[in-house]
Amino acid sequence: MAVDCQYVFAAVADQRRQIATLIDRLDDAQLATPSLCAGWDVETVAAHLVSVFADSFWVFMGTALRRGGMARAIDHLARRQARLPAAEIAATLRRCADHPLSPPLFGPLDPLADILVHSGDIRIPLNLPFDPDPRLAALALDFLTGPWPFGFVPLGRLWGISLYATDIDRAWGRGREVRGPATALMMTVSGRPALMGLLDGPGLPLLRRRLRRRDQ
Repeated sequence: MAVDCQYVFAAVADQRRQIATLIDRLDDAQLATPSLCAGWDVETVAAHLVSVFADSFWVFMGTALRRGGMARAIDHLARRQARLPAAEIAATLRRCADHPLSPPLFGPLDPLADILVHSGDIRIPLNLPFDPDPRLAALALDFLTGPWPFGFVPLGRLWGISLYATDIDRAWGRGREVRGPATALMMTVSGRPALMGLLDGPGLPLLRRRLRRRDQ
């Protein structure tokens, strides 16, 4: 399915502005709250969203070589950005909101999935509303169920499982069905079980077991 890049870039820009506004409103305790992204607090998640465009491709690749992998590079660069004051992180997100990203191999849906999932990582543990447009969550699922969902869906997690978004009438994959709202599917397949209670279907026990094994 063809992707409307300008629509995706605009959606990412809007999410950056929303997160910038949210970060400006949080106190120190809220910024230090553990997010749903393992090992990162809320402020570090926001810092990562700056890092993805503030740190160049060459900085990222050099860091990956030195640190021994892309995941370690992402973590290092996010933590480095998180040393900045939260107000500066928010200001950079707002100032650079319209910066377009379409990484090689991954394309524009990678940054969209990244910012939507990380928005949930921030909002859910703070008990704040998290209700992205289901059409955007469905685009994120196009990426998360595709061939290159790096950093979110490890190989094999969705083998033999199909997903059905009940709120937008979209389906992905083949196998035992897991169904529910697109946002809940997006967060769950990304390894965040906080919204799993909104899902059902014959494939859910299998998906739950795979997530549990990942955590052990």
